[in-house]
Amino acid sequence: MNKTSLIMEGGTFRALFSAGVLDAFIDEKIKMPYVLGISAGAITAVSYISGQKERTLRVFANYRNDKRYLGMRNFIKEKSIFGLDFAYNIVPNELDLFDWETYYNYDGILKFGVTNAQTGEVEYMNGFDMDKECLMLRATCAIPVLFPEIKINNIPYYDGGLAEPVPVQQAIDEGYEKHVIVLTRPKGYRKTVDRQSRFAMRMMRKKYPKLVAAMEKRAEHYNRSMELVEKLEAEGRAFVYRPDSALKSFEKNEEQMHRNYQMGFKQATARVLALKGFLQID
Repeated sequence: MNKTSLIMEGGTFRALFSAGVLDAFIDEKIKMPYVLGISAGAITAVSYISGQKERTLRVFANYRNDKRYLGMRNFIKEKSIFGLDFAYNIVPNELDLFDWETYYNYDGILKFGVTNAQTGEVEYMNGFDMDKECLMLRATCAIPVLFPEIKINNIPYYDGGLAEPVPVQQAIDEGYEKHVIVLTRPKGYRKTVDRQSRFAMRMMRKKYPKLVAAMEKRAEHYNRSMELVEKLEAEGRAFVYRPDSALKSFEKNEEQMHRNYQMGFKQATARVLALKGFLQID
């Protein structure tokens, strides 16, 4: 188990599936030694690290349709579709309290992937260095155009998934031999460059040309990552969770959000003995 990583894909509210998987891990007291989250995958990872079952579900379901959390009005004050102070400060520190003590005392490694806007390269930050206004989470979730750039140490960052959508290779490079991978797309999915991405690239090209260069290769990079995941899975070196059907990134329906969560929870519960065999734990 000490040579096994846990990799979390992003996907905005598709990550409710991932939250269900991780809550099954909490029930089984499975604590992974190395956790790497990208974008919304990092959000689900922090509730897992803090041991707060159903917290991600509560926050997403309770606030998804709250205009303070997600709405065009937030652009006026924060240049973001998400209310950054509300979502990343008021919610965890006032409304649905995050267990910072348990989080900081977790016995393991936690990393968040972020994309440096100036270089277009992914960087991996120590999740336990995160402040209580969750600046690192803001950075790894910062979708161009929908979010402003997030500066850490005066360096602008955006969504980690732009440069590294599913960071399995990073875990391999760090010496991990097996991988538990939680995806938010169904098996066989391959990415293409959509209209929203093309618009974002036009908007960002002049200011951050290297970031846009990374965005241009994102679909190709994602598809190569999926080929690697499938290869590792076939070789018995990866244990992969995937939703059974396509999920909406900006799902609005609260009942569907609960169903997406339950899909992940039930899948992980049904496969728990197989996972423990993979991890070689009782």
